[in-house]
Amino acid sequence: MDIKRLIIETVESTSYTPLLPFEMLELFSEYEINDSDFWRALSSLEMEYEIQFTKKGKIASAKEMGYLKGEFSASSKGAFGFVTTDNGDFFIPPKFTNGAYHGDKVVIKRIDYLSKYYGKGNEAEIIDIIEYGIKDVVGTITIYSNGRRPVAYVTPDNERIHFKVKIPYKTLIDVRDGYKVIAKIKSYPRNENDFASGDIVEVLGESDSLEGNYKAILYSNGISVSFSQGTLDEAERVSREPLDIRNRLDLRNETIFTIDGADAKDLDDAISLKETENGYILGVHIADVSNYVREGTSLDREAIERGTSVYFTDKVVPMLPKSLSNGICSLNGGEDRLTLSAFVTLDKSGTILSTEIKESVINSKMRGVYSELNDILENGENSEFYQKYAHVLEDFYKMMDLYRILKSKNEQKGAMELESEEAKILLDEAGHPIDIIKRERGESERLIEQFMLTANEGVATYMYNVGIPCVYRVHDEPDREKIDAFALFARNLGVDTSPLKAKNTITPMQLSKILESAKEKNYFSIVSSILLRSLMKARYSSVQKAHFGLNTEFYCHFTSPIRRYPDLTVHRILKSFLNGEITEKTIEKYEKLATLSGDLSSENEIKAVHAEREIDELYKCVYMADRIDEEFDAVISSVTSFGFFARTENLCEGLVPIEALGNGFYYDKDNYMLLRGTVSYRLGMPVKVRVSDVDIALRQINFELVRENGSKEPRPRADRSVVREKIAAKREKRAYSHNKKTRKRRK
Repeated sequence: MDIKRLIIETVESTSYTPLLPFEMLELFSEYEINDSDFWRALSSLEMEYEIQFTKKGKIASAKEMGYLKGEFSASSKGAFGFVTTDNGDFFIPPKFTNGAYHGDKVVIKRIDYLSKYYGKGNEAEIIDIIEYGIKDVVGTITIYSNGRRPVAYVTPDNERIHFKVKIPYKTLIDVRDGYKVIAKIKSYPRNENDFASGDIVEVLGESDSLEGNYKAILYSNGISVSFSQGTLDEAERVSREPLDIRNRLDLRNETIFTIDGADAKDLDDAISLKETENGYILGVHIADVSNYVREGTSLDREAIERGTSVYFTDKVVPMLPKSLSNGICSLNGGEDRLTLSAFVTLDKSGTILSTEIKESVINSKMRGVYSELNDILENGENSEFYQKYAHVLEDFYKMMDLYRILKSKNEQKGAMELESEEAKILLDEAGHPIDIIKRERGESERLIEQFMLTANEGVATYMYNVGIPCVYRVHDEPDREKIDAFALFARNLGVDTSPLKAKNTITPMQLSKILESAKEKNYFSIVSSILLRSLMKARYSSVQKAHFGLNTEFYCHFTSPIRRYPDLTVHRILKSFLNGEITEKTIEKYEKLATLSGDLSSENEIKAVHAEREIDELYKCVYMADRIDEEFDAVISSVTSFGFFARTENLCEGLVPIEALGNGFYYDKDNYMLLRGTVSYRLGMPVKVRVSDVDIALRQINFELVRENGSKEPRPRADRSVVREKIAAKREKRAYSHNKKTRKRRK
């Protein structure tokens, strides 16, 4: 008899009325429970915050008494934070964090309405820390002498970790001041200004080196770059299995081909098109990854743990080993490959009429490249690539016709095009950034994107209609308050926000019209960026909900199982249905898999996006460190109380501190601007800036404003050694400051 489980089920019952311990023990008399076992179970459950005792000593559910469990997210500025629970998010005011650190598993209780901290939202106090979330930290080590002995401590890279980790100096081997390291925590601070204590477990390299920071970013985001030997061996073995094409639709003689970037190696989608009397049949043929990554295997366990491939400037951390991702699962031209094909039937207006799914085998007739097909679209027969693609061009031109129909249909229904500008970082042979340009998207890129959107919508609708589980891609409606704040900002730029006058609803069409107005005013990039921050984040879910941004009722990810686990889950469920294996038992199993896959993949997606962004920022810092004192045209991309960020034409972003602007400026948060009298700095304003400083370790670029009148003469360009000297001087200053504070405390 599990006494703890019995107690929990009892107190959580809707008919339960709080009982005294002896009353509950009497209630359980039929189970012949030992008194001491019962009291031990009660004590344990109280410590675990599953139950609590009322003022009269009766047993009640901890949740009913207002105690909730969750994870604490500290703000980067410290002092306050938020706790995410099953009952929603709660704000933790500065006085009520009670020593919790970022990532801790905590117990909270709602603040009493009589408290001065009580507000309109959910405010709570952290009552207890169940488990520390931070086991180790990545950061920069400082080593100095306090006059009597050497001292060493690590400053975490993560701004949300507000303590430093003291390291025993005698344990340091091959570690120098300023190195990037990983420190394992042995004990946590007891008070706000205390140090944690720990040991160095890995040395990553110099804090201003590309390699050291690269490793630090991957580790901090929990991204593993290597597979277990068992997984690699399994991938090699299954990739050598002979193709079994029995019971598959044979499409090897059909005109099917891929279109990808020139440097892509994991080609997981191919396309075909047939024109019919009433419209089109779009074929989207996706690598049958589930044929090789079988449920419950080592390959599958590592794939769900990773959740997604992570793409960096010059590297890929794949979800699957290369023998699969770049090998047997990649739809390479001229090679037979197993696929799962979605045939989407559309009428002449681009409306989806039906979708059919088939297990298939294909042989891609061409490994298409975006830039080459874009050149053909621009130059026709005069393109140098025309002959190379001659045998597929008839189909390709039909595909362009369908793409334009689908694009027009999306515009009519108001699907939003939120295009964030991406940087393409060019490296030399040594891997050092030598140039940064905007990544351009041509018509062939947009064609593939549109066809994949259509296939994903068709497959999600199909799975919903036949009643099988699915990992949906959902996007909730935006918060009205955030959209109102966005509208105020856009209106102050002169953008037409009248489509939002209908107070009761927010539709994609309304926001699309605002973006069109912003495009006419040449504010599209900045307005699109702010709108993106105002919208909810798309996520994976086993529960069907509409996708707001695409303005579609059903949507899932089906087209990239090589690099996304939700797509692999969708394939697995579809194949089970196609093979007649769906029963009540398997439906229950796949519902659990869809939930697990959705939850883990949403978390992994956030980690991957964060890591990709950090790596990009790292390369941009290294690039700009070579350009100290150079001037750039820029646009103000963000305004804060401590200055404004300016984005250069090559998409590098740096801070112009408020103190560098002169005295008297204040921050107008409603209008995203800094003001002093008639002088203002606002979002979207063009400025000229000079690179004044770069901190590679902190991945921060600092600019100074170059004024039109009385601008300074450019100083000689600093080489990288000068930058290193500046960073070293900063460290010495920080170390001296810390030493000085230590002496003051001792006095």
